Amino acid sequence: MRGEGEILLVSTYELGHAPHGIALPAAFLARAGFRPAALDLSVEGFDAARVGRARLAAISVPMHTALRLGLAAAARIRAANPGALVCFHGLYAPLHAPLLEAAGAAAVLGGECEEELVALARAIESGEALDRFVQRGAPSASLGRLDFPVPLREALPPPSRYARLVDAEGRERLAGYAEASRGCLHRCRHCPLPAVYQGRFFAVPAEAVLADVAQQVAAGATHVTFGDPDFLNGPGHALRVARQLARRHPGVTFDFTAKVEHLVRHPAVVAELASLGALFVTSAVESLSDRVLERLAKGHNRSDVFRAFEICARAGLALRPSLMPFTPWATLEDEIDLLDVFESRRWLGQLDPVQLSIRLLVPPGSLLLGDPGLVLDGLDEAALTWRWRHPDPRMDALQRKVAAAVEDGASRREDPAETFARVKALALAAAGREHAHVARPFSSPRAPHLTESWFC
Repeated sequence: MRGEGEILLVSTYELGHAPHGIALPAAFLARAGFRPAALDLSVEGFDAARVGRARLAAISVPMHTALRLGLAAAARIRAANPGALVCFHGLYAPLHAPLLEAAGAAAVLGGECEEELVALARAIESGEALDRFVQRGAPSASLGRLDFPVPLREALPPPSRYARLVDAEGRERLAGYAEASRGCLHRCRHCPLPAVYQGRFFAVPAEAVLADVAQQVAAGATHVTFGDPDFLNGPGHALRVARQLARRHPGVTFDFTAKVEHLVRHPAVVAELASLGALFVTSAVESLSDRVLERLAKGHNRSDVFRAFEICARAGLALRPSLMPFTPWATLEDEIDLLDVFESRRWLGQLDPVQLSIRLLVPPGSLLLGDPGLVLDGLDEAALTWRWRHPDPRMDALQRKVAAAVEDGASRREDPAETFARVKALALAAAGREHAHVARPFSSPRAPHLTESWFC
């Protein structure tokens, strides 16, 4: 089992960036004396030779899309190498443990699970029974503190194969990826993190984070995405990392993710992060309806959203919102209001059109299960979510039309302003209202962004 390639770490999708779900487990395994191989199916073809050498194929599933692709990858791996054991690990693995075990997974690992992956490799090497790695009853995840090594990226394709930063002038730059913390302190009801992490977060030692950044800068990256679920869960830790990044790598910029409530609570931190090189922050605005935000337990309201945009604008930092316009509690009037506000406030240059189409996912284990506002139609195992119907059929029909319009616009590389205009026309038509002309929203270049749009 210690031979090179006998453990194969597989990634299918991580938002266009180099997969942390390979780099970090690779470092844990290497520290234990293993020599894992890697296969990133988002940028590489299916390599039958690498698959054929594997005794263990560990598939990283940190998000919904990755899990859907991971199930297909597992089937291909078994067909090419029937003797290989398949393991799923990452945020979405424990949520879907029964499905994955029924699909033949030898192990399902989640949470702070890298040492468990090492233990699995050792058990396979020694011929031990693997029963302890199979979930029994309610899905569970490891939440012990880990001794984090520096992620091992040598087996991954170079940064040029992944998403790039597009700056305010439209120039592309190589981008890296790092995580300064894991888990989350909060319990937003629609988010999968609370179901796994139960309101806990874990800081990664700053030196390990900075060493990871340094190796990516040496490979040509001049921008780094901090992909923590919330960079400001620990604002002091975030500032330590950002200050050292600016000192050691002058000119290297970064982006991060943070909750609206944290942006509002820590304006001085936001301003300092911008001064240290932050170009934009991704924040889960989700909705402008206080009713919807309360049902989702987001921890912010409509007024907070306006304050967060203002705080970021004063700091010279673009706020790039993620949205969830289609939930059981959102009305058609909410949808039109959201579109009106983004147009009138000239926020459209900070928005990826895909965000206008997002529909609530309700995975197994979701904190939303049992909510009286959810009309469920059963578990869709293929789609990995509970099916639900909106009480207003116009909203379900509109979501399908918006998703098709956004997908069409992306395939044709349509100006996002034109996509927005089409979405607004669809919303107004659904409400039986006359379509008004949408003003050209981009009076200046689009805000800095990555070439891969955010969605789960």
